Amino acid sequence: MLAGAARVAAGQAPPPVQPGATSSFMIFVRGAAIGAEQMTVIRTPEGWSILSTGRIGPPLDVVARKVEVRYSADWKPLEFTLDSTVRGEFQKVFTTITGTNATSEITTGTGTEPVRKADTIDPSALILPNVFYSPYEALAARLRTASTGSTLPAYILPLGSIVLRVGESSSEQIQTTTRLITARKTRVTATTPGTALDFTIWSDETGRLLEITVPAQGLDVARTDVASVSSRHIAISRPNDEQVRIPAIGFTLAGTLSKPAEASTVPRPAVILTAGAGALDRDALTFGIPMLGQLAGALADAGFIVLRYDKRGVGQSGGRTEVASLPDFSDDQRAALKFLTSRKDVDDKRISVVGHSEGGLVSLISAAKEKRIAAVVLLGTAGVSGADLVLEQQQHALSKSNLSDVEKQARIDMQKRINDAAVTGKGLDALTPSVRRQIDNAEFQSILATDPAKLIPKARQPILVVQGERDAEVAPANAERLGTLARARKQPASVEVVRIPGVNHLLMPAQTGEIDEYANLPDKQISPVATATIVDWLKKALK
Repeated sequence: MLAGAARVAAGQAPPPVQPGATSSFMIFVRGAAIGAEQMTVIRTPEGWSILSTGRIGPPLDVVARKVEVRYSADWKPLEFTLDSTVRGEFQKVFTTITGTNATSEITTGTGTEPVRKADTIDPSALILPNVFYSPYEALAARLRTASTGSTLPAYILPLGSIVLRVGESSSEQIQTTTRLITARKTRVTATTPGTALDFTIWSDETGRLLEITVPAQGLDVARTDVASVSSRHIAISRPNDEQVRIPAIGFTLAGTLSKPAEASTVPRPAVILTAGAGALDRDALTFGIPMLGQLAGALADAGFIVLRYDKRGVGQSGGRTEVASLPDFSDDQRAALKFLTSRKDVDDKRISVVGHSEGGLVSLISAAKEKRIAAVVLLGTAGVSGADLVLEQQQHALSKSNLSDVEKQARIDMQKRINDAAVTGKGLDALTPSVRRQIDNAEFQSILATDPAKLIPKARQPILVVQGERDAEVAPANAERLGTLARARKQPASVEVVRIPGVNHLLMPAQTGEIDEYANLPDKQISPVATATIVDWLKKALK
């Protein structure tokens, strides 16, 4: 028996869970859909019954005609049944549990005698087979009342007993096409002697299973409503946030409009936030940090209406990311501008754009074309061409390696050839197939070819440059280059460069500023100095 296991105390109400409805789940491995399962939770006179059918494709190639696990009213295990075909071969498991005794009959192949197996288990153990996931509905239910640091006993059929250690739980909102789900997210560690496996369980308001993720295995099992591309996890929100759809060129962008808490009878100044490179959502969620979501809240508190949006092809936005260049992303930003000018609560003469990293380059492209943009804020934006920035980043990475000077120079020379091939299309045959696939990307190619020295002279707006002194992705010297270029414009406008001590590329307090530090930052909040700098400057620029 497992010592220290969390049990349902005598007389304690069973965990809340809503029986009845059948839920469909998608099973993903490393992002590829490999299977599906339909799960039902039923309240019976004896207690609870969890049933499912499903199919998992190659390489597992399993069809489950019936998966059923039965529990008593206080979630003590009674029985498990699996009727399946594995790679075309019949397999059946039938297990009965009486107290601490679990007796199984396992039949593999037609006409063969069943193999009998007996194990001693905890009488409150969760029954979790190692293929198919409907039995995790019981785990989701038990986690609703389990405290952080407690343990739950489990019996993994046909392997044996393990201990599940309950980690921290948090609430998370998920927006689907039909409703807003308030999900409970709990981290769990499965431990056996000498091994440990971390995974995460999400459940909805009724206690039903929403999602299972096992990072080490690349496994994600998600209910179809939250697995849909039209759903998104809400990392940060305000009570009066407005979910909006922005007409773009041939598709719509999905965004969030954050507003001050106080009502106003006059139109307010507005800000458009634009994320950097890659498949980023409206919050620019990176390592669990919603950078733009935090900035939106600070700006709204300061009296601005703030619009942020999922990049095309990301989250709830339409369009295709793989064929989009920086000018295409500028078209999207300008669509957001047009959307704001149509709103009565926005002063269309006081709209600014704030771009982070490559989003700053997008903002400069837009500013050169749009007189309706009143001011531009560049956060952690390169002051050199993209090709030069990539070389700077590689030299920085190599400076921390133990490679010889000759090996370092060879890698730098190779990067130069890759950059040239990506921009010109010449020399691609000399690159490996994997490298060619990586650079066959319109966004990356346009970043390499984009040079702020050609963009800034065309932008006539006031410009603020904000740079973290510990930015390891875009070296702080880039801020001075941007300032010099902006001050040299033939039609001068105000320029301010602010370098903030102690913060990284995400404008958050950091020790080293390196990317490998992001996940472990103790303070995952934008520096108040950075937000105050942006707010104060925008108030002056949009006065």
